[in-house]
Amino acid sequence: MSIPQTLGFDIDGMTCGACVGRAEKAMASVAGVARAEANLATHTGRVVLTLGADAAVVKGVIGALSAAGYPAIPVRQKFDIDGMTCAACQGRVEKAIRALPDVVQVHVNLLDGSAVVTRLNTDPAPVLAAVATAGYVARELASGAPRRDPAAADEQALKARLWIAAILTLPVFVLEMGGHLYPPLHHLIARTIGTQTSWVIQFLLTLAVLAGPGLGFFRIGLPALAKGAPDMNSLVALGTLSAFGFSTVATFFPSLLPIGTRAVYFEAAAVIVTLILLGRLLEARAKGRAGAAIKKLIALRPATALVERDKAQVEIPVEDIRRGDILHIRPGERIAVDGLVREGESWVDESMITGEPAPVAKARGAALVAGTVNGNGALRMRATAVGGETLLARIVAMVEEAQGARLPVQDLVNTITGWFVPAILAIAVLTVAVWLVFGPDPGLPYALVAGVSVLIIACPCAMGLATPTSVMVGTGRAAELGVLFRQGDALQALQSVRMVAFDKTGTLTMGRPDLAAVLPNPGWTDDSLLTLAASVEALSEHPVGGAVVRGAKALALALLPVSGMQALPGRGLIATVGGQTVLVGNARLMDEQAVRFGPLPDLPPGSTPVLVAVDGVAAGVLAVADRIKPSAKATIAALRQMGLEVAMVTGDTAGAAAGVAAELGITDVRAGVLPEGKRDAIRNWQKRGPVAFVGDGINDAPVLAAADVGIAIGTGTDVAVESAQVVLMSGDPSGVATAIRISRHTMANIRQNLFWAFGYNVVLIPVAAGALYPVFGVLLSPALAAGAMALSSVLVVSNALRLRWVARG
Repeated sequence: MSIPQTLGFDIDGMTCGACVGRAEKAMASVAGVARAEANLATHTGRVVLTLGADAAVVKGVIGALSAAGYPAIPVRQKFDIDGMTCAACQGRVEKAIRALPDVVQVHVNLLDGSAVVTRLNTDPAPVLAAVATAGYVARELASGAPRRDPAAADEQALKARLWIAAILTLPVFVLEMGGHLYPPLHHLIARTIGTQTSWVIQFLLTLAVLAGPGLGFFRIGLPALAKGAPDMNSLVALGTLSAFGFSTVATFFPSLLPIGTRAVYFEAAAVIVTLILLGRLLEARAKGRAGAAIKKLIALRPATALVERDKAQVEIPVEDIRRGDILHIRPGERIAVDGLVREGESWVDESMITGEPAPVAKARGAALVAGTVNGNGALRMRATAVGGETLLARIVAMVEEAQGARLPVQDLVNTITGWFVPAILAIAVLTVAVWLVFGPDPGLPYALVAGVSVLIIACPCAMGLATPTSVMVGTGRAAELGVLFRQGDALQALQSVRMVAFDKTGTLTMGRPDLAAVLPNPGWTDDSLLTLAASVEALSEHPVGGAVVRGAKALALALLPVSGMQALPGRGLIATVGGQTVLVGNARLMDEQAVRFGPLPDLPPGSTPVLVAVDGVAAGVLAVADRIKPSAKATIAALRQMGLEVAMVTGDTAGAAAGVAAELGITDVRAGVLPEGKRDAIRNWQKRGPVAFVGDGINDAPVLAAADVGIAIGTGTDVAVESAQVVLMSGDPSGVATAIRISRHTMANIRQNLFWAFGYNVVLIPVAAGALYPVFGVLLSPALAAGAMALSSVLVVSNALRLRWVARG
C-alpha cells in the first residue's frame, strides 16, 4: 500500500527531553519517514510515512528505536472475520492485512474466524478496509469484549439452508435418479408428465436451490474468481454452474448440442449444494466441540455476586464489582473475582483452575481465585483483581492465544493451499480437454461429468483445518489438566525435546524449609529441645527459623519468654530463656562460643543442621530441609519411560542438591550456579538435542528463555510467567509429563490430519478426472464427489476431537 500514512504508538524508556530528541532522531533516520515526533508526557511516538512507504519502513522504525534504547510498543488488535470458508480464504485475508505498511505481524485463524494483528497504529480502519477489499467483513474486537461464537452462528444458519436445500433437492433426485434405481418409475414419469416436463420441474427446483441455499457459494466464489483469487466457493460455484448450465441448454435449447449429447445433470447441481451444506453443518458442530475448553472456562465465572454496599449486602452483576469491594461467599457458591479472605474458614475446590482434585483449605489472608467453588464454610473476601485482571480471565486469554497460534508446520500447508485452487482449476480444464479429445462418444457429457467432479471433490478445507483444529483441541485439553501453553509453537517444540532439566527449589521441592528431624542429646527430649529452639527462633525472620517455629506450632508446643536476643549474621542467635543462655545456629557459632559438638548424627538427605546449646553445653540438633514434592519422584520416572533424559541445575549447595538428586534418581546435576550459570548449562546440554527447562519463573527468567521450551511452575496468581512458554497451574511437576504427552499426541494428530487431507486429494482427484475409467469403466458422479469432499473436512475435525480424551502424563 503506497500511500502516506501516520502511525501512532507507545515508546518505552523515555525519561527526559534528551530521550525525546534521541528517539525522534532515530525515527527520522529511517528512509521512508517524512516526519517523526515523540511525546514525553504520553510516552508516545508519531511518524508520517512518505509516498510509497511499505512494511520495511515500519520494521526500520522499530529497529532504530530499539537500537537507540527506546523500543516501540506495537498495539495488538483482534478482529472477527466473516466469510472465510477454506484455507484459501485464510491466506487471502492474511495477505491483505500484511500488505498494510504499519503491520508488524498478523495471524488469521480459519477455525474461529479471527485475526490477531500487531501493528504500529491504533486506528482499526485500515485493517477493516483491507479485509473488505479482499472480499470479507471484519469487525474489531474490543479488549475484554465477548467473542462471538462463529461455530454456533454458522450452525444455525447452515441448518436452515440445509433443510431448504434438502426439501427442494429430494424431488429432483427422485425424478432423475429414481428411474435408475427402480425402472418402473422411469416409465411412469414418461407416461404421465413426460420427460420434458420432468426436466422443466427439475430446472425450477434446482434454480431455487442455487438461488436460495446455494447463493452463498456464488456470492463469495464468483467475485473471488473474477479477482484472480479463487477459493473453495469458486470451485463449488463453477462445478454447480457447469452442471446446471449444460442441463439448462439440454432442456430448452437442445439444438445447440451435438447429436447424442443431450442429457441433464440438475440432480448433480442440487445434490452437490445439499451435501456440501451438510458437510459444513457437521463441520460447524465439530468446531463448536473443538472450542469447548474456552466455553467451559468462561462459564466458570458466575453472573452475579453478593457485595457489601452502604452497609448492606447487595447482589450485583460481576461486571460491576470494583477492586477493594467486600464480597460474601456462601457455601457451595462459585467465587466471582480474585481476592483475599477477610473472615471465615472453608475448603475451596480449585480443580477447574489447577487440575488438582483435592480441595484447598482457606482461612484469613488466603488467596481466592475467580471460578473456583467454595465448600461448606461461609467466607468474607476483599476483591483484589476484577474483570480482565483475574486469573481466570488471564487463563482464558492465554488459552485463546495458544489456540490461535500458527505452528511452524502450518507455513508449509499455507504455501501449498495458496496454489491449490488455481491448480485444481487447471486440472479441471485439462480433464475436460482430454475427455473431449480421447473420450468415447458422446464426449461432451463425459467431459462435463469428469470436469465437474474434479472441481467438487478437491478439498482445501481439510488441509486448512488439519493443524488449527488439533491445536485448539489439544491446548484446550491441556488447560483442563492445569497446563497452559502460553505460546502455541511450544506445542510443536515440546514433542521434540530430548532432555528435561529441572530447577530444584520450588520446582522439585516445596520451595521453603520445613522441620525434618529433632535429634536431642541425652538429658533432653524432642519436645523440650524444640520448644527452647523455637522460642528463640520466633524472634528471627530467617527462613530456617521459620521452619523451626512452624514445626513447634504443628505439635502445639507453648513457646517460652525470651530476653536479650542477639542475632549474629551468618552464624545464628544468642538469647536468654528462663535464666539460661541459649545458642541456636551453625557450627561456626558454636566454635566461636567454645561449645563442643561431637560428630553430628545422620541427618535426612539434603537437610541443614541447626545446632542448639544451653549454658555452653550441646543440647541437640534440629534438621531443616526443603521437602521434595510428593509427585516429583513419579514425574522423573514417567519422563524416563518416555525416553527422555532428566537433569537438575540449581543455585543451592552441592550437598543439598546431591541429597535431592539421590532421592529422585537424578544423576546429571549442576549445583551452586547463578542464573547465568544455569543458562550456560542449558546451552551445553543443547549440544545433545533440544532441552526443556522447568523452573519457578521468578529467578529463572534467563534460563527459561534460553531453553528450547521454558516451563514455569505457576501457583495461584504467579501463573503469568512472561519468560515461559508453558505454565503448570498447580505447581505440581507432574504437569511436565502431561504437557509433553499432550504435545506428542497433538503433533501426531496433526500428522494424521495432514496425511488424510493431502492423501485424500492426491488419490481422489485423479479418480474424479476419470483415471479408473479405462480399466474399470467407472466414472465418479459429481454428487458422490460432493459427498466425499464434505466428508473429508468432517473426518479431519472429528479426528482432532479425539484429543479431548488425552490422559494425564
